[in-house]
Amino acid sequence: MAVSRYTPAITALVVAAALLTACGSSKPSYCSQVANLKASVKALPTTDVVQNGTSALKAAVTKVQDDAKAVVSSAKSDFPTETSALESSVNSLVASVKALPSGPSPAAIAEVVGGVAGVSTAVQNFSSATSSKCG
Repeated sequence: MAVSRYTPAITALVVAAALLTACGSSKPSYCSQVANLKASVKALPTTDVVQNGTSALKAAVTKVQDDAKAVVSSAKSDFPTETSALESSVNSLVASVKALPSGPSPAAIAEVVGGVAGVSTAVQNFSSATSSKCG
């Protein structure tokens, strides 16, 4: 096989493309994970507890908990204060949702609403803290 005069140029383009691809993926993994967490938190208020019961809320909170664990695991060393606050707020929400009976009282519902607000604030604070690394 003869080497064409274009081979060096093609090789250079392939190497440049590989380098640019590597540069584009330089964001930490928690950047995409926080997007997943935001989406799962945003879905909480749309959970139809009246129609689907408290099990639907428990499933939605489990999704938040799983997404939060992924964020905390990958970002704890870079953002210990924010991940600790996130972990604490999610644990509080999980505890209040697990304690809900099938026919919750207004006080129990208010506690869950407060837990959702706490998680939302923790996610916003984490997102603000990571914005310089996540762009």
